[in-house]
Amino acid sequence: MLWPQVQTWARELGFSQIGVTGVDLSNAEPGLQAWLAAGFHGGMDYMAAHGLKRARPAELVPGTVSVITARMDYLPMHTEGDWVAQENARATRPGEAVVSLYARGRDYHKVLRSRLQKLQEKLAQAIGPFGHRVFTDSAPVLEAELAQRSGLGWRGKHTLVLQREAGSMFFLGELFIDFALPHSEPVTAHCGQCSACIDLCPTAAIVGPQRLDARRCISYLTIEHEGPIPMALRPLIGNRIYGCDECQLVCPWNKYAQRSALPDFDPRPGLAGASVAAMLAWDEAEFLRRTEGSAIRRIGHARWLRNLALAAGNALAVQQLKALAPTPPIATETLSAAEAQDLQTLLQGLTQHADEVVREQATWSLAQAL
Repeated sequence: MLWPQVQTWARELGFSQIGVTGVDLSNAEPGLQAWLAAGFHGGMDYMAAHGLKRARPAELVPGTVSVITARMDYLPMHTEGDWVAQENARATRPGEAVVSLYARGRDYHKVLRSRLQKLQEKLAQAIGPFGHRVFTDSAPVLEAELAQRSGLGWRGKHTLVLQREAGSMFFLGELFIDFALPHSEPVTAHCGQCSACIDLCPTAAIVGPQRLDARRCISYLTIEHEGPIPMALRPLIGNRIYGCDECQLVCPWNKYAQRSALPDFDPRPGLAGASVAAMLAWDEAEFLRRTEGSAIRRIGHARWLRNLALAAGNALAVQQLKALAPTPPIATETLSAAEAQDLQTLLQGLTQHADEVVREQATWSLAQAL
């Protein structure tokens, strides 16, 4: 009767669903090796450095026998019914800086890690001390693979885990334990012939079903990538300054996405609907103050400015299209003359920034207004 009690504790701690799987992921190893060999991990060298340990939980944490997997819905509790349309509309407003939905609230690493630790403590109180380790997108763990095997959902064509009653708008976490629990059953896949996520990806990063080239992914480029963003991809990023939700917004299953009951994921002031110019004006002290306890802080102020400077350049390019043609070839709003001037002034200041990548990006972006 232990597992029903664990499920109850998990719900009380805010988890949407939990499952259990074993540690034999050997049939996932060829796919991982092929992905790494293709270079699809980009500059995330740690993925190659850990090698197959990602697919071998018992090597990562010796003694591991079972993995408790957990998912936690993250749509803010007051999200409106037409949220997908509202999010899609942001891409048509070039002067608005778009932060991915998951990153507008508290750092999910902190939220899930602390609650998984509490789940472990409750379990230890019931059965006694046991070996364990908690993970939340924080170590070489094949999270989506473990989630799929434990019945939390199936692997969508965009590589994210999908759940029939919750779409894909949720976080994943794991509790490695050194004793056996009955495994939960996997679920069948329900993507069918749909290829919307592949077709709509702005940078064609989804190169095939369950195959993502991170080097082209906007989330990777705006968060993990440290250097200059490749020239050919810059216009395709638009006004997305931290992460990207496009493959999730187009997914039909996300009409079932669930709201979170936790206030942790409510958007912070200034991270939803703010202008590129307003964020570009943050000095490092303000950036650190506004991103305290947020996942955004980890990219640092310089990378933040690089992303915003790119968005500013794309906004100015839209303004230039308007000047050249009465009816721009893309359906989007444009900046006012004052907004365009503000962006150019801010970018001019960044051409003197201490960081070489920021200087180069600001120079490129200024050239889009010429």
